[in-house]
Amino acid sequence: MNDELLYEIRDGIGFVTLNRPQARNALTFAMYERLAEICGDIEGHGAPKVLVLTGAGEKAFAAGTDISQFRDFRTPEDALAYETRIDRVMTTIESCPIPTIAAISGAVTGGGASIACACDMRIATRSARFGFPVARTLGNCLSMSNYARLATLLGPARVKDIVFTARLVEAEEGHQVGLYNELVADHAGLIARATELATTIAGHAPLTLRATKESLRRLALEGRHAETSDLVVMCYMSADFREGMEAFLGKRPPNWQGK
Repeated sequence: MNDELLYEIRDGIGFVTLNRPQARNALTFAMYERLAEICGDIEGHGAPKVLVLTGAGEKAFAAGTDISQFRDFRTPEDALAYETRIDRVMTTIESCPIPTIAAISGAVTGGGASIACACDMRIATRSARFGFPVARTLGNCLSMSNYARLATLLGPARVKDIVFTARLVEAEEGHQVGLYNELVADHAGLIARATELATTIAGHAPLTLRATKESLRRLALEGRHAETSDLVVMCYMSADFREGMEAFLGKRPPNWQGK
C-alpha cells in the first residue's frame, strides 16, 4: 500500500500523491486511511507548513473509490460503515491544521472529488473534469456531510444539477463557479504552480492561517455565532504576534515560529 500513496516533504511543504495511475488513482480503503493518518498528525509526519495533494499522471486526480471493494457489501451495516469511514476521512482532511491544496489534473470524481472539496484550495489543469456520476454508474449516494460540504462550496442548486444529470463539470465552468481557485495549462504547470503557491503560503503566519481555516470550518457547521474565542486567544497571546509587531515596527521580515 505504501507505493499506492506517496508522501514526502520538500522545503517545508508536504506532497501527497495518490499513486495508482493504472486505476486512475481510484482509492483503496488503505489509501483513505493513510491519507487520514497524515492529515490527522501533521507533527508526526515531519511538520510541513502546507500540504499539496495530487494524483499520479495526467489522467486523474482520483476517480473515486475502487469499486471492487463494494462487492463484499451485503448488509445495511456495510453501507453505513463505509459512509462513516468516508465522513471521518474527509473531516480529518478538512480539519488538518495546515493549509491544504488539491492539484488536479484529469478526472476528479466520486471520492476523489470529495477529497478535493475537503481541501482549502484547488488548482486544476484544463483537462480537469469534476463530478459525482453515481446516478448513472453505481446508484449509491453521498453522506449528509458530503452533501453539506458540496452545498457550501457550490450551492444546493448546482449540487442537484451535477448529481441529477451525472455530468462532469469541465475546467472552465469549475473555475467560473468558484470550484477552482486557478486553472493552468498542463500537468507540469500544475505542479509548478501548486509548489509556488504553497511556498508563498508557507512563508506566512501559521497561527493566522490555522485560525482562519478553523473559523471558516466552524462557521459552516454552526453559523456566525460559533465560538472562536480560543482562536483569538491563540493568535493574540502567541510569540508570533509579538514577533509580528516588533518586525513591523522594526521594518524587517518576521520570523514565524507557529507558537
